[in-house]
Amino acid sequence: MNIMAGRWKILTLAFAAVAVMAQVPPPPPAEGPAFSQAELDQMLAPIALYPDELLSQVLMAATYPLEIVEAARWSSANPGLRGEQAVSAAAAQPWDPSVKSLLAFPQILSMMDQKLDWTQRLGNAFLAQQQQVMNTVQELRKRAYAAGNLRSSEREVVQDQGGSITIVQASPQVIYVPYYDPFFVYGPWWWPAYPPVYWAPWPGYVVGPAVGIWWGVGVGISMGFFFGTFDWPHYHVVVRPPPPLYHPYPPPGARPPPPGVWQHDPGHRRGVPYRTETVRREFGQAPRPLAMPPRIEYRGHEAPALQGGPGPRTPPPPPSRAQPPAPVRTPPPAPVRTPPLAPPRAQPSQPFHVQPSVPPPHAFEGLRAGSERTREFSARGQASMAPRASPPRSAPPAGGARGRR
Repeated sequence: MNIMAGRWKILTLAFAAVAVMAQVPPPPPAEGPAFSQAELDQMLAPIALYPDELLSQVLMAATYPLEIVEAARWSSANPGLRGEQAVSAAAAQPWDPSVKSLLAFPQILSMMDQKLDWTQRLGNAFLAQQQQVMNTVQELRKRAYAAGNLRSSEREVVQDQGGSITIVQASPQVIYVPYYDPFFVYGPWWWPAYPPVYWAPWPGYVVGPAVGIWWGVGVGISMGFFFGTFDWPHYHVVVRPPPPLYHPYPPPGARPPPPGVWQHDPGHRRGVPYRTETVRREFGQAPRPLAMPPRIEYRGHEAPALQGGPGPRTPPPPPSRAQPPAPVRTPPPAPVRTPPLAPPRAQPSQPFHVQPSVPPPHAFEGLRAGSERTREFSARGQASMAPRASPPRSAPPAGGARGRR
């Protein structure tokens, strides 16, 4: 008996331990890097040699992919507007200033719209791995410099500042956007499974002094057109308030953001989900569902409320595993109520002749009247079919028969 009791005690403790472990949620998995180094090299290869100020605003604008699409559509609908003229014409649009700045470079904006998946990945990488993105840009520039394809010219100035390669335009009022072949300008590509992003040369571009780099017409800009640039030693982008070119008529009481480190504005994200859970928590976005919910036909379901009305009801929380779900009780059908009949009127007392009381109006009054008429017609028919008694004959006069004889 003692052995059996000991075994039962051990089994009871084991079941209790299993139950406790089942109730404790597992720890969240460790979140690794959003993109590998091969993927970062792949997506940054076609833009890493842009001037610093232009590249910083491209990366900032990539975090707002839907506004990139809207700005590209607007640029296509206004092909005659170029440079700052296009930016001024779109000042009333509700886009982030980094997106508006790209209207001055329609070839870049068009490419970001056509390769929207690349644009969104680029923005997600810049939000989640900003330091690694900036290090990747530096490594790509060093490869291009080592290959002899990145040098100062009359269009831009290339300098080594404390181990970081900076690229600035030679004239502060003219900027040139280079196009280059990533398969050539960096030397032999080192990720065979991850070829760099590539697109064809833009119309109007010609080959420059460096082999593999094409140049177009310079874009005239004013002083302060670019409001962001890189702080390479500290791995972030510094910004200052955008000039009035982007907001010529600010709303009353509006204050420009103070200068400092660039901060992503989730309001311009327009609901586009972030790629990693860390970034979602940072910018207050709810976690994405694992799958899209099926479309619901509103039969037996509560339809969403119209704008301005009360919102849909919050469904009750699902029952816990320990308690079985309560059975759904169907309420009994409501009894059919029949209106009560009016009470009969009191019969007046008459000493000699009693008049029958007139019944109250009723739903079956017509049927009753028809039934009484039917009985009356039947009685008349029976009376007409009964044999009639022949009238008595009068006695013949006396002597009549004798007279005929």
